[in-house]
Amino acid sequence: MKDSFTVRDLPPAERPRERLARFGAEALSAQEILALVLGRGVKGESVMVTAQRLLSRFASLQGIADASLEELSQINGIGPAKAAQLKAAFDLSRRLQGGPGEGKAQVKSPEDVFGVVSAALKGKKKEHFLALLLDTRNRLIRTATVSVGSLDSSIVHPREVFKEAIKASAASVIFVHNHPSGDPEPSQDDIELTRRLVEAGKLLGILVLDHVIVGDGSFLSLKASEDIRFG
Repeated sequence: MKDSFTVRDLPPAERPRERLARFGAEALSAQEILALVLGRGVKGESVMVTAQRLLSRFASLQGIADASLEELSQINGIGPAKAAQLKAAFDLSRRLQGGPGEGKAQVKSPEDVFGVVSAALKGKKKEHFLALLLDTRNRLIRTATVSVGSLDSSIVHPREVFKEAIKASAASVIFVHNHPSGDPEPSQDDIELTRRLVEAGKLLGILVLDHVIVGDGSFLSLKASEDIRFG
């Protein structure tokens, strides 16, 4: 008696490929789209199970996109070939949206930074610490969420910050975090953390260009307002 589940056990109308053909890709869940990218599961296990395992392990599609080949290959059902398929699929999406050298906006000023992050941080009740990862011409590669803190603090470790920059092969970074109070004035902790990150970036060869604090419709550049040597 069969004790495992595969896509073929689904009614034909419920299989991801058939659903895409009938309703379009927008009707599919993230799990179903991942299943289509992967193609097939392992012996005795549906590719849908493998897709769900990926989402559980990395928490989101962005988490999967950010994972290294080695991290992806550690998931049961994902070997080197399927890990490469996933990385290629996510990179095609990035290029379609405009990757380095393909029309990405340059981020050169605190005003540019605020334009990139203001919508995402508006109304947040917790501190979100972000890293804008830039190429050698200050073009945005992507924005990485490094940490989400408590209502009044954010715990940030340089290891986590620069891990994202290294993954993206970023030449420089600009840090951003919000103050849920609405007041962008930096605390002493903000200033000390920034100094630590600037020094860590120097050791790694990744320039820290600024740290921008976002308040309620306003922002403050630590580079412009504090005695911290960036870059």
